[in-house]
Amino acid sequence: MINGRTRLHVVVNGTMTGQRCIDEVLLPHVRLFCGAVGDKFVFMDDNATCHRTLAVQDCLDSEGIQRLVWPARSTDLNPIENVWDALGRQVAGRNYPTTNKNTLIRALTEEWDKLPQQLLDNVVQSMVRRVECCITLHGGHIPY
Repeated sequence: MINGRTRLHVVVNGTMTGQRCIDEVLLPHVRLFCGAVGDKFVFMDDNATCHRTLAVQDCLDSEGIQRLVWPARSTDLNPIENVWDALGRQVAGRNYPTTNKNTLIRALTEEWDKLPQQLLDNVVQSMVRRVECCITLHGGHIPY
């Protein structure tokens, strides 16, 4: 988001499911964040299968959380992909490699906290250009 970020949530011990998404992300974090932002809050997920379950949609509906509707496999439109890329490059460029799950989690968390806020602001602000470009290219691949 512009001018801030949440803590990085790392999924450990298994894979993310719709129910885990509800229990670990939506209710403890997104619901509170939505309440703090107010009526203009729109939730953007990454279109992962676990985020598209009926249980997740029911949870969002019951909490009054508006979700951004966007097409499947549209990573060009999702600014978080640029953030994940930057985070991955930061972790890969560390002086000492991650050797196990715990050191990887620590590295991800440390590098997430060090990502420049301006990077996050820029990718959020690029959404208008991304959508305009996508429309111009009739839904084709865009250079983001």
